[in-house]
Amino acid sequence: MTENLTKPALDPAGVEPRIGAGYPDKFKALCAEREKRILGDPLGLTNFGVNLVTLKPGSGSAERHWHSCQDELIYVLEGEITLITNAGEQTLRPGMVAGFPAGVADGHNLINRGATDARYLEIGDRTTGDEVAYPDIDLAARSVDGSFKFFAKDGTPY
Repeated sequence: MTENLTKPALDPAGVEPRIGAGYPDKFKALCAEREKRILGDPLGLTNFGVNLVTLKPGSGSAERHWHSCQDELIYVLEGEITLITNAGEQTLRPGMVAGFPAGVADGHNLINRGATDARYLEIGDRTTGDEVAYPDIDLAARSVDGSFKFFAKDGTPY
């Protein structure tokens, strides 16, 4: 049941989840069941974004990536999530955090390999001019007019 709150408070259950990712079709499968509730926008936050993300078993947060200009931080709330980086894999449990500084070429993503849903907060800044590198696949992204546009690594638009 959603609480009837007013700003500056918000019940995340009242925010419609975005299902999946905006990737080109051939890269959508990993995130097809990812649920993301955008929390910062309805509260008027403009300097950073906050998302409540739910990963169903077998689902991923994103393709492995890193940002040129934007920092990211995740805080695990429920379940277990496998964090994959250049160094390998490690399991994150409730109360654990991971941070990804801008400009560090260490691709990361999160996979729910457990049997129950996993939930975490995703926090990132909104620095303009960001570019995203995907080291494992032929994909790159650039921030254009406030949203990300996808390209092959040779610059060809998808």
